[in-house]
Amino acid sequence: MQVKAAEPAAAGPRTRPESRVRPPRATAPRRHSRTIQGLGYAAPTAVFVAVFFLLPLLLVGQMSLSDWPLLAGDRGGNAPENFTDVTDSPLFWPAVRFTLLYTVLVTVVLLGLALLLALLVQESRPGAGFFRTVYFLPGALGLASASLLFWGLYSPTTGPLGRTLEELGLVDDPVSFLGTPTSALLSTVFLVVWKFAGFYMLILLVGLQRIPHEVYEAARMDGASRGQIFRRITLPLLRPSLALSLLLCVTGSLLAFDQFFVLTKGGPDNSTVTVVQLVYREAFQRLNLGTAAALSILVLAALLLLNAVQFRGLRRADAS
Repeated sequence: MQVKAAEPAAAGPRTRPESRVRPPRATAPRRHSRTIQGLGYAAPTAVFVAVFFLLPLLLVGQMSLSDWPLLAGDRGGNAPENFTDVTDSPLFWPAVRFTLLYTVLVTVVLLGLALLLALLVQESRPGAGFFRTVYFLPGALGLASASLLFWGLYSPTTGPLGRTLEELGLVDDPVSFLGTPTSALLSTVFLVVWKFAGFYMLILLVGLQRIPHEVYEAARMDGASRGQIFRRITLPLLRPSLALSLLLCVTGSLLAFDQFFVLTKGGPDNSTVTVVQLVYREAFQRLNLGTAAALSILVLAALLLLNAVQFRGLRRADAS
């Protein structure tokens, strides 16, 4: 008797391992559609940058190379004269020196106070949220409005600060907060620190909260002191937030205008004239847009160079 071998069961359809399954490629029309969609999303931003940045920058470049009175329009090119007239101005180098002095003073005081405030409200303890809000509230006020407010406070005749000092017996005569070059500078620095300390505190607070608590716990278990923890852990890990704060603070200080325009008008005796105030004077008091544009180009070049140096220093610090 011949026995037939059992036939193997019909195998089902073979499936490929998931690792070998390739996602379907997008067809050419679909890729084209996605490209158009991406361009549509980017178009509003591109138009905004072109209209409000690139075109004005090109116009300023043209003005810097032309004889361009404010009320007469373009009278033709005079490329070197605008730049030489700016640097030959008796106010140019004093304005540069004062702007640099103001930038260094504001940067050191403002970032130091902001870091201290951030460390004070870093921990989640009762009342921390209240103090965070209180410290940040001055930042919600416009700089021109804050300058006008402090101009009233600093007034020697109607301001409450001078009268309060007299009533306390600390001074005999009304205090002139804006009457001398030193007092005008320090009074303006106090205004800027009061307004922006909470803003930079918020930036540094975000950086502090991103540092893992395990790092601090390990350092404490190894017997590190608070000073060592601050120098060896907090500051190195806080470097990105400090770099952003430094960049914003230096750029904003070099472009200072509102606070000095409202408080001091450049006085006394042109001792508080900043570079941007000099641009304003050239354009709207001397009615010469050519020299004002030339000075603006010099300020832009200085800012780009300074930012490039800062970025390079930060990269070297990160590499080390």
